[in-house]
Amino acid sequence: MGGFLFLVLLITGVLLMFYYTPSVERAYASVKDIVFVVPGGRIVRNLHRWAGHGMVIVAFLHLLRVFYTGSYLKGRRFNWIIGVAVLVVTLFLSFSGYLLPWDQLAYWAITIGSNIAASGRELTDTLGMTSFIDIGGFAKKVLIGGETVGQEALTRFYALHVVFLPVTLMVLMAIHFWRIRKDGGLSRPENADFHVATYKQHVIDDSEKHHSTSATSTPDGKIWSWPTAMWAELAVLMLILAVLMGISFLFDAPLREPANPALPENPAKSPWYFVGIQELVSYSSFSGGLLIPLGLLFFLISIPFKDRESQYLGVWFSKPLGLRITLYSLIYAFATTLLILILTIKWGWLRDWLPFIPQMVIILVNPGMVLTLCYALWSISIGRRFQSTRMAAIALFTCISIGYIILTILGVAFRGPNWEFYWMKSQWPVL
Repeated sequence: MGGFLFLVLLITGVLLMFYYTPSVERAYASVKDIVFVVPGGRIVRNLHRWAGHGMVIVAFLHLLRVFYTGSYLKGRRFNWIIGVAVLVVTLFLSFSGYLLPWDQLAYWAITIGSNIAASGRELTDTLGMTSFIDIGGFAKKVLIGGETVGQEALTRFYALHVVFLPVTLMVLMAIHFWRIRKDGGLSRPENADFHVATYKQHVIDDSEKHHSTSATSTPDGKIWSWPTAMWAELAVLMLILAVLMGISFLFDAPLREPANPALPENPAKSPWYFVGIQELVSYSSFSGGLLIPLGLLFFLISIPFKDRESQYLGVWFSKPLGLRITLYSLIYAFATTLLILILTIKWGWLRDWLPFIPQMVIILVNPGMVLTLCYALWSISIGRRFQSTRMAAIALFTCISIGYIILTILGVAFRGPNWEFYWMKSQWPVL
């Protein structure tokens, strides 16, 4: 499904390139022309927008399926790492396209994103080292070409969006699909082939009694690439196109007023898939924007090296115990995350209680770091209790997934001006 969405992105992206002008003077006007002047331009732009969001969602759901079925086990660790890389590139491919309309929404979303990239400055400022080592400033300049979003940023994002990232993603997806076939196809339990082959043989034996043969599968339980698998893939493609067309007719991709650096958005929010990180950054720039995301990436990459219980390959949640651990972890993460957020929203945190507390304490002790510690301790306790690295990995992965979903929902739906909490948008103060 992700491959089909990427195909839609490539085709619609090429069509949009014929009319788009990557300059701060013409970018917004060219997008307006695409929407209001070019025949079919509005639908093409909508397809491109919603296919991009859909690909992010599908990539995340695919990560969940691969993890909970243990599909990184038994020599598949390399393909797991490739899959993590595909997810990261997919996120940045969508992020790089966010700036191109050059409207207020895009401008300030990328401004927030570039500030997240500069999160390292909080640590160097605290240590008094920024004048010597400005890692955060360097990362920001690499991303947008300066301290503020301008023509340099638009040029870089355009080049990344239409050349570097799509080519990188195509290469990674090709390797990913090749490794799937090289590793024996989609993961499945060890005895799955025996049961399927036995069932298929019964079908064939029965059909032979009636002088007919199976046209869709082979005696060993596999299906033919042509025409069976091909027709199934085409059916999925048609379904995806139908859903995207329906969404594109009903909902337009947003296009706000032209970008105005002198008129900040309040609240200014990053793209929805990075809002969870923005929520963490609101507690501590260094911890939320650099330390925790890098820790998460390290955890994802390390999973197949820590968990080697290969007997659970292709088995959802590994066994009934794994399903119970998943449910317990879901409840634990939900309760712990809500408790910390309620405490933070209602009574604040250390800086609100102790105004003169050193900034280094805030970097190390903030809601994001506390949640990370709670998730880690839960995972360690599960691993020790059941003597299983697989159960420990399931516990930590579930906690992180639920926690990030809650943080994303909080940032998207309940954060208002000055990043304050509001139940409804109607409660926002008139600015």
